[in-house]
Amino acid sequence: QVQLVESGGGLVQAGGSLRLSCAASGRTFSTYDMAWFRQAPGKQRELVAGITSGLSTYYPDSVKGRFTVSRDNAKNTVYLQMNSLKPEDTAVYYCAGRMRSDSFYAIPSFDYWGQGTQVTVSS
Repeated sequence: QVQLVESGGGLVQAGGSLRLSCAASGRTFSTYDMAWFRQAPGKQRELVAGITSGLSTYYPDSVKGRFTVSRDNAKNTVYLQMNSLKPEDTAVYYCAGRMRSDSFYAIPSFDYWGQGTQVTVSS
């Protein structure tokens, strides 16, 4: 069983930056695809960024150029650097991991989820 624990959320002004971290338990972290999702009140969970075990990254247009996903396999940690934050980025951010490859948009393909961390961007 893999446990994911997010940290780094908080309140930031528009235009500011935050760095989220997701620490994973388990010895096979390096073989997992990892992703960040977010969910705002009343909205569906949406993909924010993905990184494969081979270090390929993917971003939807809504965050491309502002967010950067990375991973440190030695620390079993995946990061999400968020710059130029906007009020519409306000949401609970979740880290997710999976053992097999699939589209990053395929939410059911993710085996493990963190508890989420709140990000609030004020205008």
